[in-house]
Amino acid sequence: MTLVPIDLNADLGEGFGRWTLTDDERLLSVVTSANVACGFHAGDAATMRRVCELAAARGVRIGAQVSYRDLAGFGRRAMDVPAAELAAEVAYQIGALEVFARAAGSRVSYVKPHGALYNRVVRDAEQAAAVVEGVLLADRTLPVLGLPGSRLHEAAATAGLPVVAEAFGDRAYRADGSLLPRSQEGAVVTDPDEVVERAVSMARFGVVTAHCGSSVEVRARSLCLHGDTPGAVGLARRVRERLEASGVRVEAFA
Repeated sequence: MTLVPIDLNADLGEGFGRWTLTDDERLLSVVTSANVACGFHAGDAATMRRVCELAAARGVRIGAQVSYRDLAGFGRRAMDVPAAELAAEVAYQIGALEVFARAAGSRVSYVKPHGALYNRVVRDAEQAAAVVEGVLLADRTLPVLGLPGSRLHEAAATAGLPVVAEAFGDRAYRADGSLLPRSQEGAVVTDPDEVVERAVSMARFGVVTAHCGSSVEVRARSLCLHGDTPGAVGLARRVRERLEASGVRVEAFA
């Protein structure tokens, strides 16, 4: 069996002012791609600059993690934003991060929605199209990282943007391949051993056990490791070590 290389991405730069959440420096020693908060759900100018410098120094790809404008809710609250406004705000976030990525000797290599926006564009064609319009305004070559089979990927592919399928080792899946909403019990997988096993299963065999117990096909090029969970750095290291020990090549997609 020929194994597809797997990218490890993590949400980074999720602090604001004096408040910090993610252990950016140590996570950047493990992951191959960094989803950097662009100031709408978390992050600020100084944090964005610092994370870009750290990522560039380690050869980690920099991705713009775009979100609804929702600092108080960490971008996880449902919002209704007009399509034109959302497109402009997505482009704005990418552009802001690009300044710091370029200054660090790198560039923004891809785009990934965050939180409520990520989940909304799985099924909402209008909001998905708005995100894609924003990406096109910023850079017509940027890959879009998201859930396989999503409206976002459909819109991006139609617009000629590269799409990259993503999977989650620490999130529960429904039988249709979508993520179990965080509002439901068991949505976040907290057992480290289970997270590692699920990650290896998806990377090697393209399958994971859904919340209902059925087997779900999940074929992805990138695996997300949430940086805001307790023990995130140690868990990320365990996942990477097990993947490599299983014969999976860990490398960035961009």
